[in-house]
Amino acid sequence: MTRIKTSALMVLAATAATVVALLPISGQQGVPAANAEWRVNGGDAWGTRYSPLDQITRDNVKNLQVVWRWKAQNFGPTPQAAWEVTPLMVGGKVYVTVGTSRTVVAADALTGETLWTYHGDDTAERGQVRPVNRGLSYWSDGRGDDRILFITPGYQLVALNAKTGAPVNSFGTDAHVDLYKDLDRVTVVPGSIGATTPPTIIKDVAVIGASLKVGTALPTLLNTPGYIRGYDVRTGKLLWTFHTIPQAGEFGVETWGKDSRGQDSWKFTGNAGSWGGITGDEELGYIYVPVESPSGDVYGGQRPGNNLFGDSLVCLDVKTGKRVWHYQLIHHELWDYDIPAPPLLLDVMQNGQKVKAVAQVNKTAYMFVFDRVTGKPLWPIEERPVAKGNVPGEWYSPTQPHPTKPAPFDRQGVTLNDLADYTPEIKAAALSASEVFVLGPLFTPPIVAIEGGRQATLQLPGAGGGANWMGASADTETGMVYVPSVSNPYVSSVQPGGTRSEMPYIAGGGRGATTVLGLPLLKGLYGRITAIDLNTGDTAWTIPNGKPSDAILNNPQLKAAGIDPSNWGGGARSPILITKTMLIEGSNDLRFIDKKTGAVIHEMPLGAQMTGGTMTYMINGRQFLVAVVNGTNGQGAELVALALPVAGGPAGGQGKGGAKGKGAPPAAGGIN
Repeated sequence: MTRIKTSALMVLAATAATVVALLPISGQQGVPAANAEWRVNGGDAWGTRYSPLDQITRDNVKNLQVVWRWKAQNFGPTPQAAWEVTPLMVGGKVYVTVGTSRTVVAADALTGETLWTYHGDDTAERGQVRPVNRGLSYWSDGRGDDRILFITPGYQLVALNAKTGAPVNSFGTDAHVDLYKDLDRVTVVPGSIGATTPPTIIKDVAVIGASLKVGTALPTLLNTPGYIRGYDVRTGKLLWTFHTIPQAGEFGVETWGKDSRGQDSWKFTGNAGSWGGITGDEELGYIYVPVESPSGDVYGGQRPGNNLFGDSLVCLDVKTGKRVWHYQLIHHELWDYDIPAPPLLLDVMQNGQKVKAVAQVNKTAYMFVFDRVTGKPLWPIEERPVAKGNVPGEWYSPTQPHPTKPAPFDRQGVTLNDLADYTPEIKAAALSASEVFVLGPLFTPPIVAIEGGRQATLQLPGAGGGANWMGASADTETGMVYVPSVSNPYVSSVQPGGTRSEMPYIAGGGRGATTVLGLPLLKGLYGRITAIDLNTGDTAWTIPNGKPSDAILNNPQLKAAGIDPSNWGGGARSPILITKTMLIEGSNDLRFIDKKTGAVIHEMPLGAQMTGGTMTYMINGRQFLVAVVNGTNGQGAELVALALPVAGGPAGGQGKGGAKGKGAPPAAGGIN
């Protein structure tokens, strides 16, 4: 395969339409204090999204002003709206990947001025699984070798000089490592595998996960596997491979039965990647890998058995890639409930003793909590019987794991009592609409549509959550964990693969309506944040999160009944930032929330929904917040940097558009 052509561009202010600061900043850039930077996607290797910075408090947060905006409008063939990155800040530079081609950008952390860019689009040759990307990684040897590592849309690992953006040509081949290699398939179809999350770097090993095509209607039985691999961060050399689908003679291969042809299913099954993000414990030398479901997502008759390591949390030794322990959260996946979020590491107190814990949320709205050294659950996890379906040839696990603590952080399963019942008319319409669905508890499986009868299973949580890639955040000082989630059902059925697929069955598509009279079939809340004390496993509080859609807010049935739905929450959510003083979340407006009670302290509109991770850093004695805001009306997404006013400075003002962008933003303080 011909390697892509790349280039590094050193971009000066005169050549890249730089950002103009909205507030004055004086003084020389100093050496950042400990914990003043944001060096890792999740804030730290543990994925906590916690910062001890406390300059911005509940008392002064109302004074926050926009300092600079950086626009991503002209990066990529079309403006990117849903920009899911979390920027990094190291050494006075903000680093971020931009656009569908993942251009790497370094900007001045004080002013937002573009310092350099690197563009190496390989999508034309290799294809792309999906345009989503969630950022990049930083590594330093502490002696001047500072690098940015990122994964291209075409699944190549690239190393750049963090100071200049120049390729590190001693890494791999001309700064590139081809991640298509060593996947033990004769042919890897271009565009079948990639990565949406950045590398995880622990003990100088860059650990790479994989994102693969959604497995609801894959055309073939033979699919690309999403193995986990470790590379030397200095040279790009492959150090080890962990087979998420075990090979002959390996632990777990016995959990993969033969298909109807008598073929071993581990030989052809794909997916089982880790797209949600990997975290690690530098002291232990362990990494924690959340593995997604094997192919396909809603039918597994061709892969009978529990199918390790699908839907498992796996602890590996980062130097060798050897399995330390694992726990399978779902046996024989049929619901697209793969693990979408990075494992969360923190220390908690139990019976007066400190416990090194790891907490894993997934789409079922469960949180599984383990001792991260031994893999022992902190609270019992019970194997409970679950229902079987009516799909010919399917293999059904008789039980599924259910944690006894913490309690679910969102709703699970559907009964008639969950249907919208705000007025008698709405209730009657909801009851009528529900007649085409199988209703039942969590893990009620998809069905083949029955002629004249039930058409599909109404699954809650749906394939989009409970929890998703935003995961959970933690206050490392208190042991409190905060989870954003949504209540959004999914219509789940299967149909014969026919001419579309070699799979015996694939997803059956929409059957039945999930809305009635302009409202969701199920009643709210539709979005929430849940605070859980992991010292005890108890839920501390739950609050609505996000805003209902305009269709709900302006629904004539609700208006006629005098019902106000504004506090029902919504389907939008973003990663939660925890600081020493507050919880910060940005599903719609940027909201500042009391960590102890869930009370909203302040709301700040930024003109669009937050789609990426808000982060914070301190530079020149001033704390900044940087939010990732989506693009609206054809405009590109943007970074918005906020800080408190400088003493004696003006109250704010307007500035020019960001790099390659146009137009002037509204007055500092946000727009309505």
